[in-house]
Amino acid sequence: MSPADDAALLLAIVRRHLRALRLGLDEAYPAEDWGFTAQQAVEKILKAWIVLSNQQPPRVHDLADLALVAGQPLDATLMALQVFAVEARYEEGPFPLPADRLTLLAAIESLLERCEHSIAHTTGP
Repeated sequence: MSPADDAALLLAIVRRHLRALRLGLDEAYPAEDWGFTAQQAVEKILKAWIVLSNQQPPRVHDLADLALVAGQPLDATLMALQVFAVEARYEEGPFPLPADRLTLLAAIESLLERCEHSIAHTTGP
């Protein structure tokens, strides 16, 4: 498979995460679980960019490290989801989300669109 094909597979998982995030917009849904899924979506988008550049993504969950390897700037609000990668899964909270869910969802969707645009330019018309 080409790097674009491999990146597209990762983005298919991201779209599944986004469906879960939309279903979890109700404030009764635990912030820690919502934040974890959001962090995972951002992580996979960054890894898709790494794959697109024909590199093997590192087996790390740190958004700052992944953004650096991917060569992609990451909004501070999305970077603040890092706490949900590990701490919020294994420690007692509270772990408030860094912004409201709709704002975070829109930021992740925008990041996904940027990555999809990169894939489209790689594969051509």
